[in-house]
Amino acid sequence: MSPTTSSPNEIVRRAFLRIDSSSVLACVDSLDLRGHGKVSAVVGLPLRTLQQRREVATFAATAPMAALRGLLELLATKPLGLVIESLGEHADSPTFDQLSATVDELLASGTSNDDLVALLAYAIIEQFPASAHCRRLLSERPDFQLPELPDVTAVPTLLVPKTTDPRVREERRARREQEKQRKKRPGTPRPSHSGKAPRVKGAPPSRTPTEVPGTGGAPNERRRPLLTPAESERFDVDHPLAGSVVVADVAYDAVDPMTPEVRSKERPVLVVAANDDALLVRAIYSSPAPARRVFLAWRRLGLDHVSYIDDARVALVASGSSLARLGVLNVVEWNALL
Repeated sequence: MSPTTSSPNEIVRRAFLRIDSSSVLACVDSLDLRGHGKVSAVVGLPLRTLQQRREVATFAATAPMAALRGLLELLATKPLGLVIESLGEHADSPTFDQLSATVDELLASGTSNDDLVALLAYAIIEQFPASAHCRRLLSERPDFQLPELPDVTAVPTLLVPKTTDPRVREERRARREQEKQRKKRPGTPRPSHSGKAPRVKGAPPSRTPTEVPGTGGAPNERRRPLLTPAESERFDVDHPLAGSVVVADVAYDAVDPMTPEVRSKERPVLVVAANDDALLVRAIYSSPAPARRVFLAWRRLGLDHVSYIDDARVALVASGSSLARLGVLNVVEWNALL
């Protein structure tokens, strides 16, 4: 199937088959995945399996997209920096000719086809503004041709399928039936399937639709982040600071033995929700990691290098009035992170 019609997930899987397996294995071997608290199991376990079994084709065909996406980001980091540097002021939204010329320039200077395939696939899965151009390059250039996915049966290596006792199955069926009957009783509120969050009396109105650049003025609703019950109890997703990028003091994950007295650092953060004296944020870093993705708004907000936003949310005690504000994400940038 042509990259112009393939799904982003399929392109990523096929890209891993196109990239030399030694490059993929060298990248995954550079990761320390043992007991890393910030790497979820859905990412860490497939990557550790790849480290041990060395089966890139099986990983490409069967691994969860979160693991493929994290490893692909590491493979794409270096060529992404080179492309951004070469495109300069056109990096945010280049034309096809500009991107094609930059690819030719990088190939002439020694960048490998594998590096550029990783970059193009990453731009597609992350929905960069130039993702359509990236699909076209993968489709038109013979050196970037992606192989088809093999028929690989996923063999469970970590979990053994459970056999359910017939009595337990029957008890579950009875409980489901009781729950159905309970919901049918008069006076029992029925859940809404409209896809909209219920409106709470006295709650502030949700944000109004915002025009999306490049869509002819068509409105696009700003998505609401899904918080845990504890986060919802404490923070307001409709707070005026939500969606802003501010500079805040963020604690380190661990103590640096060289400078044990330094426990935190000021860095940009995206405010997901807030209250009067605290923020729920996602920190923004200058280096990539499996649990981070490219922060597309870095240039527009005045950051001086490619930046990466962490998937984890952190609560910070801070007053919004005392923070330096770098800007606010537009609807497209915000929705791409949720």
